Amino acid sequence: MAFDRSSLLDPSRSALLVCEMQNGIVGATASLPGLARSAQAILPAIVALVDAAHELRVPVFHCMYVRRPDGGAANRNAPLFGYMSKVKPDLAPGSRGAAMLPDIDVRESDYVLTRLHGLAPFHGTELDFLLRNLRAETVVVVGVSVNIAVTNLSFDAVNAGYSVVIPPDAVASDPPEYKDLALKYSLGNVAALVSSADIVSGWRSRGRG
Repeated sequence: MAFDRSSLLDPSRSALLVCEMQNGIVGATASLPGLARSAQAILPAIVALVDAAHELRVPVFHCMYVRRPDGGAANRNAPLFGYMSKVKPDLAPGSRGAAMLPDIDVRESDYVLTRLHGLAPFHGTELDFLLRNLRAETVVVVGVSVNIAVTNLSFDAVNAGYSVVIPPDAVASDPPEYKDLALKYSLGNVAALVSSADIVSGWRSRGRG
């Protein structure tokens, strides 16, 4: 599938979506330890993308999953949700576990979207509406996990009419090798796979109007 990368990487029409890089998911209090280990390898690339987005005024969205201590209103219709109800992750709204990893710079100009339900950030949140108000046409998707949320988010974005860019060095899976298969045989069919360095270079070459 051919893409016009110069158009995709126009910072004035882009947004960066950081998916679930939270303490309680991939940090010190991680409820998914295997995924947390994989996520450590992608953290520098995500930090670099967030910093470049801030510099070039590309909107940054922190897409976060939270869970009430009593599990209220959480899904119960899939095995993953059953696991989460047993381990009771530290993801209570406002808690340290629900917060983004401290390495990632969250600024007042960023958009922090939380959800109590579902598998990914598009369904039932303001994400689509805010992206349209910002006139974003391309979303750069980073974070975790390629197993579920990143994949679901990418498909939802394509279905909503956005072009999707995924930097392979800024997304993670558990086990780590699953990511390569998913990118090659699934996500590579719906998204442009571009390294984090090339994304930053593309943004810089276009500037911000």
